[in-house]
Amino acid sequence: MPIEPGCYLMRGADQEVIYVGKAKQLRNRVRSYFTGAHNEKTTRLVSEIRDFSYVVTNSEQESLILELNLIKQHTPKYNIRLVDDKTYPFIELTEETHPRLQVVRQKDVKGRIFGPYPNVYGARETARLLNRLYPLRKCDILPKKACLYYHMGQCLAPCIHKVESYEPHLTQIIRFLKGDTRDVLTKLQQEMDEASRDMAFEKAAEFRDMIQHIETTTEKQIINLNDFKDRDAVSYAASTDDVAIQILMMRQGRIVDHHQVVFAYVDEPLEAVMSYLTQFYEDYQPDEWLFDDVFDAKGLSLAFGKQALIPKKGDKKRLVELARKNARHDLEHHSMLYRHQEEQQMKALETLSEWVGRPVSTIEVFDNAQLFGTAPISALIVYGKQGFDKKQYRKYHLKTTTNDDLQAMREVTYRRYQRLLVEGQKQPDLILVDGGLNQLAAARETLDALGLDIPVAGLQKNQRHQLEALVIGRETKPLVKHSQVYKLLGRLSEEVHRFAIDFHRKTRSKQTVRSPLDDIPGIGEARKKAILNRFKSLDELKNATTEELAELGIPANVITNIKEVIS
Repeated sequence: MPIEPGCYLMRGADQEVIYVGKAKQLRNRVRSYFTGAHNEKTTRLVSEIRDFSYVVTNSEQESLILELNLIKQHTPKYNIRLVDDKTYPFIELTEETHPRLQVVRQKDVKGRIFGPYPNVYGARETARLLNRLYPLRKCDILPKKACLYYHMGQCLAPCIHKVESYEPHLTQIIRFLKGDTRDVLTKLQQEMDEASRDMAFEKAAEFRDMIQHIETTTEKQIINLNDFKDRDAVSYAASTDDVAIQILMMRQGRIVDHHQVVFAYVDEPLEAVMSYLTQFYEDYQPDEWLFDDVFDAKGLSLAFGKQALIPKKGDKKRLVELARKNARHDLEHHSMLYRHQEEQQMKALETLSEWVGRPVSTIEVFDNAQLFGTAPISALIVYGKQGFDKKQYRKYHLKTTTNDDLQAMREVTYRRYQRLLVEGQKQPDLILVDGGLNQLAAARETLDALGLDIPVAGLQKNQRHQLEALVIGRETKPLVKHSQVYKLLGRLSEEVHRFAIDFHRKTRSKQTVRSPLDDIPGIGEARKKAILNRFKSLDELKNATTEELAELGIPANVITNIKEVIS
């Protein structure tokens, strides 16, 4: 390999990329994997490497960018990567003729952006307070007449009046969102006093609560640098196996939130931390980064530019030391709280992999439910490396059966995996069904018809509906209570049962309030509501003339359908 900067891709037995790394000198870095001792995770990685490839870059900076792109493209299982797609909310002051104040999730909008805020509730409460205090436009589209906000004094009604300028209000709003709350507190105090004089004590109490909310929020700030800058203080602590990252988030000169993460790393801890941070800050960059002196100044400059600083003294240095203290605390407690659980989960998946005969990391579990043939449904849950992936859960109303569990299994497995094939989506490593050999055979029959080679196993229960064995093929694997695989399968069984029963109850509840109109072609919610408002009973509807129904805007062919069903 060349002694040049670049990225390397480690591949497993099926040529899947299992790790992506970057190096200043490719030969030396890759050689290090196959010499000397490593921690547990690196040893596991090396044992799975069957091949590797590399890409030479012109500079270390290029390798940094390439590494990020490769991780996003291949999502290797040994790279720490962001799997949570949550984003912090922002408050946007729109740049319209008649501006609005609203909470948004994305930062790439045309208006002026403030934030990010630690949670949606805080952002919405702030926007609600400012919208109440300042008469900005509230409507997405200007109405033809003044709305309730105008009559409440919370809007200047640009729909009916010419508004010369919003500038005085915008100036005060911007000052508040930048951290200067004095004007708002003064205004709230005046409103409270006025409400008290008018004997409007409930209104006065509401203003009092707003004042207390702002004052309490201000008191909770740890450090105030009084320069209204957005900055993050970053530090980390590492052991031979894990690394803990702590980010203190300062917005408008105040600490408003923090981000912490602990994970097992491959390579050097600093490399793992830098890889994580470049992904974390891909979509948002503060005005300034403050890094602990354990970081490499040159590497920080390459990744974050001139905004990355390593403070030597003063408040900024103390802020970084606080981040370091929290990182060490997180690392100290991680092993006791989380690492044991993660290792037990890994052991359970390894046991399943041995029984199935192939690696298992993503599991899909099905459960069917019906009550004497009514409301037949099926539910699917997905379990992956990060635990239950609730965004991938699915619900199915069964169409081809009412009281046949085997047909229900055939239908739901066909609908699920035929769609995965059509859409080219990734298939699970293992499918679990609630039942024994018969349910297993029904699912296997459908998968074979689709040409899919996905292992299927059955969660076999005893007469008390307690999990007792796992059925794989023709073999039954008794489950030892308190074993790790038993605990994992028990969690999967309980979760899919909970999800299925909840869906089934809601389906039955909806069916109990169904109307005969729901089964008539051409009758939607609007027409159904119009008919029920006009005709108070089924007899009235039966006796209704064609002209009366036509008055409701119902077409002739739909009227014919109504007469055929109701009569």
